Amino acid sequence: MTLHDLQNALEANPKRFPRFVLPNGDYIPAHAHVTEVGHLVRNFIDCGGLTGKEEKVVLQTHVGDDTEHRLQSDRFAKILQLGNRVIPNADLDVDVEYDCCVVAQYPIAETQLRGQYLDLILKRGRTQCRARERRQAETAAGCCAASASCC
Repeated sequence: MTLHDLQNALEANPKRFPRFVLPNGDYIPAHAHVTEVGHLVRNFIDCGGLTGKEEKVVLQTHVGDDTEHRLQSDRFAKILQLGNRVIPNADLDVDVEYDCCVVAQYPIAETQLRGQYLDLILKRGRTQCRARERRQAETAAGCCAASASCC
């Protein structure tokens, strides 16, 4: 889900309570705070020697001691608007960072309305081997590049 899509969903449902639904169906605790809106840029070189760049928005959540805290969609939308100072493009995908036992990032797959809640459905992020994917695509196209080897 892009930042633009998330912003629209929040603004269309200003009095609902957003809930982050983890891939296993559990929820990030309802009293979690969204403490940061960040722009993450990752420059990399893959095991086949090609360089690349990924950009995304990362929302950091923090579960504190204030168990009475509840973030409504309108307030969440305002927090995202503050992020416009550091986010260059609203078409970037959004990940949610959550510290349960390790810090993990989950892409937002979709939103669902459930009563007073706006559920933000999180999915698992996956690692990948870009060189292997390139090699498979090139083989399917009838060619094979020496630079598309994998470790």
